[in-house]
Amino acid sequence: MTSVTTGNGRVTRADIEAKFRELKGEVDDTTEKAKPIGLAVVAGAAVLVLGLVYVMGRRKGTKLATVVEIRRV
Repeated sequence: MTSVTTGNGRVTRADIEAKFRELKGEVDDTTEKAKPIGLAVVAGAAVLVLGLVYVMGRRKGTKLATVVEIRRV
């Protein structure tokens, strides 16, 4: 890590702002690379949750279904 200071050894506001801009650029690059992976994970999780809800709903529906038996006399 390099330190950027003025000639008198003091860190100025401009030095701090320049360092923050540099770090922000690195963070932006990293987030741009991770976006497609994050979207794929979210989509997969959504499909999994929907499938689980569907299966659990079907199971509950068969448990609560009434069977009517009709007999002829």
